[in-house]
Amino acid sequence: MNTLFLPEGSQDETGNLISNRLTALEIFRRITNSRNFRPISTPVVEYASTFTNDVAGMDLQWMLKWFNSDGEIEVLRPDWTAAIARAIASQHPSERKWTYQGSVFRMDKHGTENRQAGIEIVHEERFLGESESLLTAAAYLNELNISNYVIELSHTGIFEGILTLYPLNDEQKRQLHDAMYEKQEDYVKEILKNTNAESLIQPLIELMDAYGSREIIDEYKQRWQDTPSLLEILDQIEELIRLLEQAKVPEVIIDLGRVKNLPYYDGIMFRGFLVEDGSTCFSGGRYDRLYKQFELQTSAVGLAFDVDVLAKHMPVIQPSEKLCFIVDSTTHAYAEQYRIEHPDLRIDIRYSVDSELVYDRIYHVIKDRETYKVVER
Repeated sequence: MNTLFLPEGSQDETGNLISNRLTALEIFRRITNSRNFRPISTPVVEYASTFTNDVAGMDLQWMLKWFNSDGEIEVLRPDWTAAIARAIASQHPSERKWTYQGSVFRMDKHGTENRQAGIEIVHEERFLGESESLLTAAAYLNELNISNYVIELSHTGIFEGILTLYPLNDEQKRQLHDAMYEKQEDYVKEILKNTNAESLIQPLIELMDAYGSREIIDEYKQRWQDTPSLLEILDQIEELIRLLEQAKVPEVIIDLGRVKNLPYYDGIMFRGFLVEDGSTCFSGGRYDRLYKQFELQTSAVGLAFDVDVLAKHMPVIQPSEKLCFIVDSTTHAYAEQYRIEHPDLRIDIRYSVDSELVYDRIYHVIKDRETYKVVER
């Protein structure tokens, strides 16, 4: 095996992408600080059970894992939300808003390492937590000069609520979830054919296409007028749409047929898409049930930004001029002091310059008796 190569899913990086990522993280820190979020960090190595227990429900198959000396399975952090829930479950409920930055590691994603920046809001009134999550997202994208994006709203209770109206076992429900997640009409038909729930086929297929502008809500209010639980969900989504429109978010769409991609979601879900190429720049939602494993009955909602995606779509920051000061041992300290006094300049100090090094301007620092001069070459 040649150890000079990287494992699959890993990569080296240089240049603008790294600069953009660092800028994105710094802006995120500033935005969340101004909105009174408190920073939190969790270890990059956790017990697998934090993520694979019955409530969190994540799949161990896709985690980077190993056995420790005690025979326990440890993993590289695959998810921030479950880790933060573990960390703050014992915190006083007066602390409600948390922010984090760091990587997650999963083998079912493009690239093993995914850099994220996110927020979690716990113990807060439902609508306030959801609106603060989405308005923070909008404020952050605006600060990054990313204006061409769409926010999508959906809800776990729609699909799950419809299934309760039909005689289905757990395995059929799981299969239908997978079919809806992949938008596979034929699979829905295959699962429900020759069952007592065959009449569910057409409603689920139509639900897959219930995607678009807020007019879809009006249509489904008519369809579900005899199902109060589903009407209540539509009212919740509509309430958030009004808020986002008032906040001048560029575009809001609805996906009534979306099912949860993480087992612990249990309410409103949201995603942000960049119009340029359709990439997902953030995702999140409500996950009250995650805290039940800690015997806490509370509210919890949050979202995470994909910093790698943001870095690719941020306007390229033009670097300042690259200057070179040629010095010797007697003038080096003066050049260093000059660099400290001019932090906006990009100065490289060298004793000589070869032809392979490229600068916009080159200066010599010369000592003339007791004074120093900076002379352009």
